[in-house]
Order: sequence, then structure tokens, then C-alpha cells
Amino acid sequence: MTTYIFFDDALRMLVNAFLISAVMLIAASGIGLAVIETMERTGVRQTSPKQFR
Repeated sequence: MTTYIFFDDALRMLVNAFLISAVMLIAASGIGLAVIETMERTGVRQTSPKQFR
């Protein structure tokens, strides 16, 4: 039994992994920007005890 992967199958897997990671990155950044925008609208900020003035 052979356990090798053909080049076109390996290339297809790498392209799929790249596209999935790009979509996940765009989705995560969109969610993060939505959270930041919501925090800015409400005006509620958690202050750190170590603020340098």
C-alpha cells in the first residue's frame, strides 16, 4: 500500500487551507472591528490601574 500524495492533490489541499484561513481572518477582523465600534459608541472604557500620565 502506498502512502504518498500526488502533487495536484497536495496543491489543492494547500490552496484550500490558504483560502479557508484568509476567510477566517477576514471574519475575525470584522468581528473585532464591530466590537471596537460598539465599545466606542457606548463610551464605556475600562481603565487600567497602571495608567501613565
